[in-house]
Amino acid sequence: MASLKKIARRSFLVGSAAILGGVAFGTYKYHQPAPNPLEPGAGKAVLNPFVFLDQSGVTLIAPRAEMGQGVRTSWAALIAEELDVDPNAVNVIHGPAAKAYYNSAMMAEALPGRGYNASDFQHSLGQVVGNFSKFLDLQVTGGSSSMKDGFERMRRAGASARETLKEAAAQKLGVSRALLETKDGHVLAPGGVTLSYAELAVEAAGIAPQEVELRPAAQWKYIGKTVPRIDMVAKVTGTAGFGVDTRIPGMKFAAIKQNPHFGAGMRSFDASAAEAMAGVEQILDLGDAVAVVGSNTWLAQQAVNAITVDWEPASYPQTTEGLFAEIAASFDGSANSTLRDDGDVDDLPEGAEVIEAEYQLPYLAHATMEPMNATALYTGDALEIWAPNQGPTVVQKSAAELAGLETEAVTVHTTYLGGGFGRRIEVDYADRAVQIARQMKGTPVQLTWSREEDMRHDFYRPGAIGRYRAAIKDGKAVMVHGKIAAQSTTQEGAGRMLGLPMSGPDKGHVDAAFNQPLAIPNFRVEGYITKPMIPVGFWRSVAASFNGFFSDSIIDEMAHKAGRDPLEFRLELARAEWEPGAKVLETVRDMSGWSGKTPEGIGRGVAFVYSFGTPVAQVIEVADQDGQIAIKNAWIAADLGTAVDPRNVEAQLFSGLAYGLSAACFGEITFDGGAVQQENFPDYDAIRMPSMPRVEVAVLQEQKHMGGAGEPGTPPAAPALANAIFDLTGTRARRLPLMHDFDLLS
Repeated sequence: MASLKKIARRSFLVGSAAILGGVAFGTYKYHQPAPNPLEPGAGKAVLNPFVFLDQSGVTLIAPRAEMGQGVRTSWAALIAEELDVDPNAVNVIHGPAAKAYYNSAMMAEALPGRGYNASDFQHSLGQVVGNFSKFLDLQVTGGSSSMKDGFERMRRAGASARETLKEAAAQKLGVSRALLETKDGHVLAPGGVTLSYAELAVEAAGIAPQEVELRPAAQWKYIGKTVPRIDMVAKVTGTAGFGVDTRIPGMKFAAIKQNPHFGAGMRSFDASAAEAMAGVEQILDLGDAVAVVGSNTWLAQQAVNAITVDWEPASYPQTTEGLFAEIAASFDGSANSTLRDDGDVDDLPEGAEVIEAEYQLPYLAHATMEPMNATALYTGDALEIWAPNQGPTVVQKSAAELAGLETEAVTVHTTYLGGGFGRRIEVDYADRAVQIARQMKGTPVQLTWSREEDMRHDFYRPGAIGRYRAAIKDGKAVMVHGKIAAQSTTQEGAGRMLGLPMSGPDKGHVDAAFNQPLAIPNFRVEGYITKPMIPVGFWRSVAASFNGFFSDSIIDEMAHKAGRDPLEFRLELARAEWEPGAKVLETVRDMSGWSGKTPEGIGRGVAFVYSFGTPVAQVIEVADQDGQIAIKNAWIAADLGTAVDPRNVEAQLFSGLAYGLSAACFGEITFDGGAVQQENFPDYDAIRMPSMPRVEVAVLQEQKHMGGAGEPGTPPAAPALANAIFDLTGTRARRLPLMHDFDLLS
């Protein structure tokens, strides 16, 4: 089959490119120059080919990273739906870094509005705005956007391929294309004549892509059904290639030691002890860090640990308390945003009861199971990188600048990711490998960070404070006024990724706070931006991870203050605002057998959060187990509109819950002397199998537009658990992690 590099080069030349006896099918015809995306016409998007066909069969060139979420399988199912092949017969490889592989769904999130009440026109506008991503080289995996990005594009690619193959068969047989059908990777002609797709690859290469209408949902065979994971066998047998599995002939291995004080440099280092260790080949000064290159990773790590370094000090507050004092001081400035301002939060009706609460959540690390790593080979005029990454074009652009090369001279290979959660959308780990490779010209070098380096040099979920004032009267919610302060992942994380200044009202900063589908007549949410201090970035569900806790916790406090059933209280508010939100609450109520009453020793809590286009309701049940709090059961209901693979969506929601529970119970990054105190999993624990609850998931498909799956399951986990603990103990949790205030079974 043609190499990926050749496919990438030629895809910019023609819409249907013949490549070594094969043919690549794009989703639309190619137009040059690219049209203004604000005025789209039929077939105006500029896309690389996605489906490659040659004598070996059908290959999907997927531009989204596979990090356990099943994107390769679901995209293969979308292709197969129109192409009439078994999804498991599709070979899937990750595409190269290329402008045409832009993510068409992420930019739509930047549009103003609450999301859940967006009109068809607003959704169409979002699709148009999404095309701006191609000008930003935004080939990234994140934001629960992969299915929204690929749902129509991949089906069109499959449909185009199918009809082009039929046209090739029609010309070969001298019959009308209308007389032909397709089935199981073959074109069927009258008289029992059957031609495999592979047989038609050469002929199809010379035919212009055919564009047709997509099949209606009534004819779908794979969409909406469970498809076996394409990567299952490789991952079970250990043959799947993750970043740390990369092996290149002549490869060396490196470890690194970096300043624990962010943004500070290195004064000097003493490597005499490391130089004396057998197997050490190079000790490299990286300017603000030191690296050791040796014959294996373990040796390199032992050697770099033996190096003593005089680091420059931190320029930000040295302690956790000092950092949070700066976050709290943000409230003294002016608000960056007021994206919801319904009614009047100051003029309350007479007799209203007021609740005031302050919530605080810590900085958090991503803690991916596969540590940060990358392999690089620098030859002087070219650079090749193998890395588990979420943004190939971002890695490519940064590496090119670092190496002093043209972007086209840098090739990025995206491996399987051993967890991403937003961490691998950053480029620091790849840049470090490039720095080392430049000093080892002609030698491939694999850099693997120790867990300690990984934990202490993350781009963290920001610490956050939520100050809420709410009011109820006659058992009804009459007012919510929320103020949220934290560092901005949009300004800092997106600014790094795009290389652009981020200004204006930060919608992402108040996500899952201002846009909750609850009918509260007086409802204001203000966002306050804290100055950059600790490096922050995209953590699974981003700001919704803390805003979900803030916005749902205050609703729970209001319900109890009003003497109302917490679930029915939320349900009343959701019914009056947005039916899909009410439906997930009704579903989780019925699944869990919610009655509003719990026996002695049992506590139940409910949470409802809308994020990434998906309403999610969760009920969690806890029990007093010999004086400790055990998490026993959890129920999840979510409405994604269309679920490409419901079983895979269930797994994503389950995973989001587990990630959220880990953070709620144990997760925190603290600081002393300007350095992160946590080093490894013993002091940054995760929920274990014995303490993981039994989970039941319901996937609804009733809302009109498609929502995300990977991230929305995380935000409700912490408030649902905290609310359950309140039901059990009568003590309200207003800070996380819960381990500081409650005795949790671990």
